[in-house]
Amino acid sequence: MKATLDRSGCISCGLCPETCPEVFRMAEDGIAEVYQEDVPKEAEERAVEAQEGCPVSVITVEE
Repeated sequence: MKATLDRSGCISCGLCPETCPEVFRMAEDGIAEVYQEDVPKEAEERAVEAQEGCPVSVITVEE
């Protein structure tokens, strides 16, 4: 699985790194970013949960 995040639409709520810290983090500018594009097998469920929980739907997790 691969994760992407449209940073231009991010509202910096912090939900994605809280849900899946293996893939997402808050960058120095305060906006979330993907730092592990290839989602580790053990984090796939949490990455999808982060996608589904994103209040502005800027996260995409796909095969």
